[in-house]
Amino acid sequence: MTKPQDVLVALKLCLPNEGKSFASLAKELGMSASEVHASLTRLGEARLVDTASRKVNRKSFLEFLKYGVPYAFPARPMETTRGIPTAWAAAPMSKVFTHSHEDVPVWPDPDGTVKGQALEPLYRSASVAAQRDSALYELLTLIDALRMGRARERKFAEQELEQRLSHV
Repeated sequence: MTKPQDVLVALKLCLPNEGKSFASLAKELGMSASEVHASLTRLGEARLVDTASRKVNRKSFLEFLKYGVPYAFPARPMETTRGIPTAWAAAPMSKVFTHSHEDVPVWPDPDGTVKGQALEPLYRSASVAAQRDSALYELLTLIDALRMGRARERKFAEQELEQRLSHV
């Protein structure tokens, strides 16, 4: 059974990471090497990643993102807090969608620059990993749009993920 951190690991593997060790992937993701290894094992069992080559089966993974993640890892907006913008409040969606300042989804972070509705990240270290890697940040914001967005936002996120994951 997949866990939220497995999605984070697979997204990172979709980005250029040739020859990175478990330790270096773990450091970039804010996880332990054993957590990364366990994620790869689960992803292999789910046939989403070839564990020998660490290559993501992008077509299957995209289907899992679109049709599995919103149900397996749903998002609920919580109290208003300071944080890092996500979903339609962050790039690439913020360039297309307008929103009121009250409904901006944010990952809680005391150093965040935006006040909005708290949204628990997909995994506890996702916001740290996203701050280290802008491409990963954009993928995670698109995942959050799948997890909590309305039909229009979800459709845009699906199309954007399909484009980004098939051309990397």
